[in-house]
Amino acid sequence: MLMFYRKYWRTAFDIGLIVLTVYLIMLAFTYLYSIAAPIFLSFLIFAVIEPLAKLLNRVGIKKSIASAISIMIFSALILGVFFGAGYIMVREATTLADKLPEYQIILQEQVDEGSSWLKEQIGALPPGTVDKLQEYIDSLTRWGQKVAEGFLLKAAGYLSSVSTFMFNFVIGIILAYFLSIEIGSWKRIATNKTPKTFKKAFFFLRENVFSGILAYLKAQLKLISITFAVVFVSLLVLGVENALTISVIAAVFDVLPLLGVGTVFVPWILYLVAVGDFQLAIWLGILFLVIVAARQILEPLITGDTLGVSAFTMLAFMVLSLSLFGIAGVILSPILLILVKALYDQGYFRRWITPPQGEYDVELAEKG
Repeated sequence: MLMFYRKYWRTAFDIGLIVLTVYLIMLAFTYLYSIAAPIFLSFLIFAVIEPLAKLLNRVGIKKSIASAISIMIFSALILGVFFGAGYIMVREATTLADKLPEYQIILQEQVDEGSSWLKEQIGALPPGTVDKLQEYIDSLTRWGQKVAEGFLLKAAGYLSSVSTFMFNFVIGIILAYFLSIEIGSWKRIATNKTPKTFKKAFFFLRENVFSGILAYLKAQLKLISITFAVVFVSLLVLGVENALTISVIAAVFDVLPLLGVGTVFVPWILYLVAVGDFQLAIWLGILFLVIVAARQILEPLITGDTLGVSAFTMLAFMVLSLSLFGIAGVILSPILLILVKALYDQGYFRRWITPPQGEYDVELAEKG
């Protein structure tokens, strides 16, 4: 054991420093996000409004007026979509949550009928076996109904509680407007006053991380938009109630690696089969297969290798970040993961981490 520590202590120390640095970055970002969320939001708003502001400025409109026009157009679009979709989703989610007990009763009736038939067919079983099974099924259906109802009511509560978001959004718009006006002076200050080491780090992040994140976000936005549109239109054609809420939930789950829309459709199809609604179950099964097939075909074409990180690694890191740092950790986790991969590809880890002596071939160690 002593030989093991002698051989690996330096490697473990180097890796520990890197892990500690990542942890401190996540911790600092989480704290800054908690006290300065409008500032981070203003950077996002600025990135959206600045292209139009630049275009208007090039045609002769004063930059302050161009930025104001861009801000007003952006605000009108966002607020219109937010309030319109938010109102519909809150209403649909609340309605769906209210109907869940009714759906649970329907499912219970089907289970009771199946249990009666099962009792007739397997009367040779010991007394109480089927009754015990019935108790388990009852508990399971009640648990599923409570979980689904709680999720929908919580989602509706988040959507209806917009005061904090609206405050941050308004402050973010104001900050983005001033940033759009002053961006030239800020760029000159950054060019003249930033030390070379920080400039080098910024250029590395811009070339290897930010560009990849931007390409990934654009690709994912296209994919979830396609998923939302296909699901929403299909549910409307099938006459399914609460189509908008279900489509949004499916699109949200479609973002998550390894999970996808199956998180919504598989339990739904199983429920429909259990209650005997085979027609809708078949149509939803076809829709689910179409969405999965379309994503398998479109994802390589749209995303390509924008991240270069496996789905399992990304999801695992997001889960850990969510558990440790909350929503701020989820926001930062893709950036850090891509940064770590970029550092590995550029050979920085080979310089920073001392490999244990005699554990790798010389050629393998040189490859990093």
